[in-house]
Amino acid sequence: MFGFAKTKMVSPEKALPGRDEPIAVPPRHEVLDAPLAPPYPDGAEIAEFALGCFWGAERRFWETPGVISTSVGYEGGYTPNPTYEEVCSGLTGHTETVRVVYDPAKTTYDDLLRVFWEAHDPTQGMRQGNDIGSQYRSAIFTRTAAQHQAAETSRTAYQQTLTNAGYGPITTEITTAPDFYYAEQDHQQYLQKNPNGYCGTGGTGLSCPVGVAPAE
Repeated sequence: MFGFAKTKMVSPEKALPGRDEPIAVPPRHEVLDAPLAPPYPDGAEIAEFALGCFWGAERRFWETPGVISTSVGYEGGYTPNPTYEEVCSGLTGHTETVRVVYDPAKTTYDDLLRVFWEAHDPTQGMRQGNDIGSQYRSAIFTRTAAQHQAAETSRTAYQQTLTNAGYGPITTEITTAPDFYYAEQDHQQYLQKNPNGYCGTGGTGLSCPVGVAPAE
């Protein structure tokens, strides 16, 4: 029953109250030796994605060429500055999110969208594999009109690929980025600190035709 309840979005009036004090994060990335929080290098751009457990998802992005920094946090809910335990309760409305800071001269937003779509199964609703709950739902939090259009175009293209392979409709949310709340220090670059730790990511095995208009 508790697991079932976690697959339903909490209402704003029933969400946990949270706190005013932000959670402290390390100043530098464990792998990329770049800042986790602003200010970022001049010219850097930000993308934010939720694709299941953020431990393995973050590693996918920090290994992507052109990425300057990554961090994990919580987005899309109601509770300010939530803790990991609160998010996992399903009572904050947040989903586990990866913030990706990238150099647009070395990689593109379309490249990051391809990593996002191919690193998880975006048809699973409030779960990802054996991880069940609203905090594992798929989402793209866009920061510009161009990002929003690119995300929607890529969703349409990948839906056709998934449909042809027998998958159901994509459940990924695409919405303007709300507040991003950093996760606790232990969760930042978790798999660098815990090489044998739980990863949780696993895609469909289908390539995403990002940047290619879907066939009619």
